[in-house]
Amino acid sequence: MAYTTINDPSAYFQVALHSSANAATITNDGNSDLQPDFIWSKARGAAYIHGLYDSTRGVTKFLQSNDTSAEGTASAGFDLTSFNTNGFSTGNNQFNTICAGTTYVAWQWKANGGTTSTNNDGNRTSTVQVNTDAGFSIVTYDGATLAGQTIGHGLGQRPDVVMIKRTNSTGSFIVWTSSLTSGAFLQLALTNAEFVQSRIYQAGMTTTTFGVGANGTTSLNGSSYVAYCFASKQGYSKFGKYVGNGATDGPFVYTGFKPAFVMIKNASATESWVMFDSKRSPFNAADLKLSSDTADSENNNSAIGGAAYNNIDILSNGFKCVTNNAATNGSGNTLIYMAFAENPFTTSTGVPTTAR
Repeated sequence: MAYTTINDPSAYFQVALHSSANAATITNDGNSDLQPDFIWSKARGAAYIHGLYDSTRGVTKFLQSNDTSAEGTASAGFDLTSFNTNGFSTGNNQFNTICAGTTYVAWQWKANGGTTSTNNDGNRTSTVQVNTDAGFSIVTYDGATLAGQTIGHGLGQRPDVVMIKRTNSTGSFIVWTSSLTSGAFLQLALTNAEFVQSRIYQAGMTTTTFGVGANGTTSLNGSSYVAYCFASKQGYSKFGKYVGNGATDGPFVYTGFKPAFVMIKNASATESWVMFDSKRSPFNAADLKLSSDTADSENNNSAIGGAAYNNIDILSNGFKCVTNNAATNGSGNTLIYMAFAENPFTTSTGVPTTAR
């Protein structure tokens, strides 16, 4: 059996559902208190942007996954207003009054409580907020128009996923994963299949650094960047790939835990990203979906379809594709995924989790 050192994944990742209300405080309900350092928020019932916030850049700074806009700055008291000891507080803007009457989902990760350090492991100095237990770091750095730049990430192991965004100018989130072709990447705002350009410096992906090329989206003189870095942790997180079969009896993907969150992208074809979680879909099939590349409301993106399309079953030790749609199960296509745990398949003391 696959044992874990993380018996309670809610100490490092949680999903919160909440309704719009002015100046709301959202409290997490996991087994452990979670003070988030990275919050990815999306209105479920309205077509409004994805908002990505982190405690390194501060509560008034937000990014979007669904377009190429530069970092936005909210007025004090609007949008996110605080990272709390077990949740977060919102003001009167993105989370609330613009989309009054709708519901929201917030995916939350813990780093280091906002405490950062200078990292000189690469040939560019970086500022790092890291949680090595959970395999997660938030990295900020200034770019340079030079090939083969390396940036320290602080994880202590080679990352499996690096998501990079230029903050002071336009540019898509660049997503590198170890499951893609060497040097290839995807973009959160686009449906494109993987492609190789100068964004990624593959040789720089090591136990201490990630590598970027000389271009605007990952490294350019006068530009600033943030990167979210993830490394797999047994029983808590898994980043990998599978091959679709185009059948309703689709592939089973073993993660070693019962997932709380799964995001899938067809790396071989032009298809949307598909985002699931066990809070919005507490029973199988998991059929409530959002997509990072569109502001569309839940299940309202025609590329991923409504409740009958691109569904998965969330199982005690992984997930299974249960429809034949191309975004999650294209026949012969390579699909990459990111998954975080609700419960490990087996705890450090040998206690197994239950199925849904």
